[in-house]
Amino acid sequence: MTMQSSLPAPAVLAASSEPGIAPLPGRFTRFQRYLRRHPAVSIGGFLLVLMALIGLFAPLLWTVDPTAIATSRRTRVPSELYWFGTDMLGRDIYSRVVYGARVSLVVGFSVAILSSVIGLAIGLFAGFVRWADGIVMRIIDGMMSIPPILLAIALMALTRGSVQNVIIAITIAEIPRVARLVRGVVLSLREQPYVEAAIANGARTPRIIFRHILPNTFAPMSVQATYICASAMIIEAILSFIGAGIPPATPSWGNIMAEGRALWQVKPHIILFPAIFLSITVLAVNLLGDGLRDSLDPRLAKAL
Repeated sequence: MTMQSSLPAPAVLAASSEPGIAPLPGRFTRFQRYLRRHPAVSIGGFLLVLMALIGLFAPLLWTVDPTAIATSRRTRVPSELYWFGTDMLGRDIYSRVVYGARVSLVVGFSVAILSSVIGLAIGLFAGFVRWADGIVMRIIDGMMSIPPILLAIALMALTRGSVQNVIIAITIAEIPRVARLVRGVVLSLREQPYVEAAIANGARTPRIIFRHILPNTFAPMSVQATYICASAMIIEAILSFIGAGIPPATPSWGNIMAEGRALWQVKPHIILFPAIFLSITVLAVNLLGDGLRDSLDPRLAKAL
């Protein structure tokens, strides 16, 4: 005959010994609470994901060839057959607008990533290497004295129009903003007691940068990256609008508006729809940036 143990099970024992402690919420629950506390992040993120899905699944959204020319159906008004109408060459504006989302999002995200990475390296070098600070920042100040759109136009004048060259030109124009931001963060961090303690303990410069400096730059740099993304999409549209950006054959929102500016008084729909899509996308990125700023700024946090 076996003896039955009178000890409760571990789970029952844990529950009975600490009845007032509730289980920790899961990641999905915490994510939902975060979105409820920061509606700007949820709204901006939703709109941005929606635009990304539109560009990604453009061939499946009842579109036709955005470059197909049909002179017999020029400047048609929006109808059941042509949802956004047609342009001066008979091309379907709906298809061109949907495919144009790819260009704007690729340019915006690429410029934000490249300028953040390069600007981060320059800012870390200038902020932590004292003898190079003056030299690097004078170059940065000289670049920032030129408006980004003028610098991008000058750079595009030296090359031929393409998506890659537009990304490179806008990235060069946006790097100084990131470098100056990171440099300011590094200057404040390198005087902190924990950094001085690491130096006193004999820690090498690369270890101090990657362990103590670099993690503290991610929050402000991520917020700055959202603003750079929105600025890059606007600059790309401006370059394409004035004929200094992406070739006219490539569907982009700037090209569509440039081709319809001659008829905007009699056929405003040619400019209206790409302008609406561009405005919504820039608004989404700005909302996302504002929400990230409010959630990452310790001075605005309520649960310190």
